[in-house]
Amino acid sequence: MTNSAGKLAARNKIAGGNRMELLLFRLKGRQLYGINVFKVKEIIPCPPLTSLPHHTAEVRGVAHVREGAISILDLGMAIRQPPMENPRENFVIVTEYNRRTQGFLVREVDRIVNIDWEEVHPPPKGSGKNSFLTAVTQMDNQLIEIIDVEKIIASVDPLAQGVSSELLTDEVKAVAANYHILLVDDSSVARNQVERNLTETGVQFTSLTNGKEALDYLNGLADEGKNISDEFLMIISDIEMPEMDGYTLTNRIKQDPRLSSLTVLLHSSLSGIFNEAMVKKVGANFFLAKYDADELARVVIGEIKKAEAAKW
Repeated sequence: MTNSAGKLAARNKIAGGNRMELLLFRLKGRQLYGINVFKVKEIIPCPPLTSLPHHTAEVRGVAHVREGAISILDLGMAIRQPPMENPRENFVIVTEYNRRTQGFLVREVDRIVNIDWEEVHPPPKGSGKNSFLTAVTQMDNQLIEIIDVEKIIASVDPLAQGVSSELLTDEVKAVAANYHILLVDDSSVARNQVERNLTETGVQFTSLTNGKEALDYLNGLADEGKNISDEFLMIISDIEMPEMDGYTLTNRIKQDPRLSSLTVLLHSSLSGIFNEAMVKKVGANFFLAKYDADELARVVIGEIKKAEAAKW
């Protein structure tokens, strides 16, 4: 087995077991922050930066790395901390989110840890809607704050993408409201994106924030004797979520005869071969990388048309 194949197998095992690898880093002070290792392409000393006109202050400039020219975002400034002094003395975490490569300027990188998603929890309710945290966990008696990177990117470079009008035919509009979708995502920004998409398409939806909450909800309906296929056209789920990830949620759904007929679309800022392998392993019906409004709408509309055809 090649080294890359070995790493892929190891990562499949981690994700399939409701576990994640978390890259820990510091900004100002001793507080530890984390992001999923699967989104990290490399960590480098901060290269020379070329300033950009007309960009928000958080974007400290553009750097040339192996990916080409990428924007370097001061992660501390993005979460309302003072700017990093002397960027060249700090580090850049090069990541890929939502099909885009960008660098995050941090003071220092600490280590990589392996964590059970059950040990990762939603941020405290008192953190408020403007918080840039998506989850928290604890290790060695120290709180680790997991940053909602999608929210940060959206605050600096928002996606303004709606569903193309040619997809929303009169045929779809006439029947879409008869269908209900379960949406599961811990990121408020990602949920809002998909909710706008579903609203434009015309379907009803219920939004939940993590896999455990979704599984409990579905089990509750099944325990009441309801046919899940009658309740929902499909489920659209993120992969990275506290308490239970999307892979584990999908696997539990597909292993339960009461739920297994439910169509599952995994919708994630993670991408690549790793995801394709895991999607097949857990039995998901679709995988889409975030975020393309038309791609998502096409899958939803395809399921609506399939359900309509089955009536005849």
